Amino acid sequence: MSDDQGSLTGTGRLTRVLAWAVLLLGLWLWGRDLTGLPDGPTRGDVAGLGTFQLPDPAKPLDTALPRRVDIPELGIQAPVVARGLDSRGAIDPPPFDQPGVVGWYRGGVTPGATGPALLVGHVDTETGRAVFYQLSTLKPGETVRVVRSDGKVAEFTIDDVRVLPVDHFDAQLAYGPRVPGRAELRLITCGGTFDRTSHTYTANVIVSAYLTGTTP
Repeated sequence: MSDDQGSLTGTGRLTRVLAWAVLLLGLWLWGRDLTGLPDGPTRGDVAGLGTFQLPDPAKPLDTALPRRVDIPELGIQAPVVARGLDSRGAIDPPPFDQPGVVGWYRGGVTPGATGPALLVGHVDTETGRAVFYQLSTLKPGETVRVVRSDGKVAEFTIDDVRVLPVDHFDAQLAYGPRVPGRAELRLITCGGTFDRTSHTYTANVIVSAYLTGTTP
């Protein structure tokens, strides 16, 4: 994947929020109980597993609100805030003046419960890099931890990393459960290259993970 994330103008950063509009159709479909997708990553624009063996999924947890997201490989420890949909029906990401904050779609699943929980964050803002700037560099087998309001830490293992072009956005892949009955996680941000004509990114980065453990 190529990108210009480090060379955006302030105007471009402020107007590229239009890229989130691609999430509208996805959320509509996701809310209609999509069928599960095949387990494991599909080859293509994805970080392949090679011979690496992923761990077995853990039993889903009860519902509890997310408080913080930790991604050790990226040095991220980010607070989580609940977000709804904006006027266009897309997930409303955190405000641009909170670049280190991750948004959780409160109309969906809580992280650790059965189904795909959705977390969104900016790739950058007019002041510099944001929380999910390096999201596309994650690889299958790496870990994402979510600290929950019940005091438990839900540990997820990444099994798929994709860059989906805006004009070929796959709603089922982004929002549908990959394996029915499994507790899953989606981390979503802008990606691809920055189009200075439309002031939007050309793609979205979708990181998929599933629950593999829990710690106090």
